[in-house]
Formats: sequence, structure tokens, C-alpha cells
Amino acid sequence: MMTTRQVARQRRRRRRLAVGATAALTVTGVLAYLLMAMFPGHKVDAGPAAATPLVTTQPKAVGADGTASATATPSPSASASASGSATPKATATPKTPKASATRTQKSTRSTTSPSAGRIRPNTSYQGVATAYEAGVGDGACLFGPSPDMMIAAMNTTDYETSRACGAYVLVRAANGKSIMVRITNECPLPCAPGQIDLSQQAFAKLADLKVGRLPITWSLVSPGSIGTMSIRYKTGSSAYWCGIQVIGHRNPVARLEVNTGSGWRQLPRTSFNYFISADGSGCGKAIRVTDIYGEQLTVSGLAVLPNVAQATQVQFARH
Repeated sequence: MMTTRQVARQRRRRRRLAVGATAALTVTGVLAYLLMAMFPGHKVDAGPAAATPLVTTQPKAVGADGTASATATPSPSASASASGSATPKATATPKTPKASATRTQKSTRSTTSPSAGRIRPNTSYQGVATAYEAGVGDGACLFGPSPDMMIAAMNTTDYETSRACGAYVLVRAANGKSIMVRITNECPLPCAPGQIDLSQQAFAKLADLKVGRLPITWSLVSPGSIGTMSIRYKTGSSAYWCGIQVIGHRNPVARLEVNTGSGWRQLPRTSFNYFISADGSGCGKAIRVTDIYGEQLTVSGLAVLPNVAQATQVQFARH
């Protein structure tokens, strides 16, 4: 049997052997790790896989034209900037047309049918042209002296109680020549329907005055720039009686109304081209003028100034 001293000595030996084996294993592991690291074909797992950054799929940047960008990871410039270039630009909102510069004169389209008399739009008429000495260009329409002599007198039938006054007509001769004239006068009987009595200056544009009578066709026209129209009160007009005339209108006037305070009142038209308010109703008040196409122009703020052509800022549309 082993003595107590021998047993203790043996235990100490076993302990030293165990410590030495553990140290040897540790040194061996370290050497193996270093040897593996020296070879380029081998990777060393430095830790758990969760320690490596995860590669997430980034959405492709979409350009302003709707196509995808080739860059997988958005660059800093792809983020929305202060100018908003990353988002589609807002389309420009159409500007609302501004109101007329004048508050007292306006143009409105009527929903009523065109008020056509004998002379209708888009209609050709046959007749004969004659010539007369027009003087300064004044006539039955009482417009006064004409700024040019390209004027004419309409036969009584088509004159239609001054309805033709101020109308522009295109006259075509059989020889191919044509001239545009403004109606300022009436050609009494025996002028026949369809006949137009041209000023000598206008007739000379079509043929020699010696011809006397010239076969023609003619039609209503709506000329280009002619300025704005004017309103004139007849001599003797007052708050108790007035005659109202329209001057310089592009299209023939079909109707004239005055505002009586309780509504619009249509005034009768005379053969001398004035609209008469026999009892003074509406004299000096707002005036509404309608052309044969149904367009209405409203003018207000005009004083009753006899025999004065007061300019407005409105004109009928071209057709």
C-alpha cells in the first residue's frame, strides 16, 4: 500500500501533466491558426455570419422621363431636392382671361338665332351696279362725311328701313374685278332688288363709268380691323326724347335696346338710321346693340350729348 505521502506526490504529478497538456493544446491551436492564415486560398471566419452587413435590394431610381436608372444604389443626388426636381413638375395652369378693361362696356354672345333680314350671311345676290355722284359720302344713313369713297347706296327693297346701313358688301363684276364697299345711302325706285348704286370712285374700280350698268354678284362680308364703334344721340335729344345711332360697326345692326331701370326695351328703327325713344325711356342709360349674328354689345356711361359721336371700346366679332 502506498503511504499518504506517496499519494499526495502522485496527485501533484497528475495535476502538472493536465496543465501541461492543456497548454500544449492551446499552443498547437494557435500555431495551426497562424499556418492557415498564411495560405491565400483559405479564408478565416472572423465571427458569426450576422456580423457581416446584409445586402438589401435597393429600388432603382426612376428618372423624370419614367425610365429606370442603371444605378442600383441611389446616390445622394437622387433624393428629393429643394427644387423638387425628383418629382414630376406641375403643369402650368392656364391663365384665366382677364376681365375687360372697362367695367361699363362689354360684349356677350347671345344664344338666340341670328336676326337676319333680307341681306343674310353666306348668301350671294345677283343684280346690277350703277354709279352716282356721292359728294362727301353722306347719305340716307346719316353717318356724315365718309373717310373714304368706297361706299354705295342699297336699293330700297334691300335697304329694308335702314337695316342695310353700315353693312360691308363685296361686289364682283362679270369681268372678274371686285371691290368692298360700305352701305351709307339708299337707292330709291326705280332701283330694283339686287341693284347697288356705287359711288363713281367705287364703280371705276370695276369698269369705265361709260359702261353705265354692270352685271354683278354681291355678298355680305365681315371686314378686318376697323377700330371700335361709336354711339351718337340725334340733334334735339334729351332726357325726354332721344334718337340713338350706331356708327362704325363691323356687322349690320339688327336690334338696339335701352335699359329703362326695370328691364331692356327695344327701340324702333327709322328709315334715317336712328332708334327712337319717343317718351325718353332709357335715354342716357345703358345701351345694348345686337348684330345679325346674335352678338350683343352693352355700352353704358354715355351722356346725352346731341350730335356727338362718342367712342366706345367694343366691336362686333369678325365672321
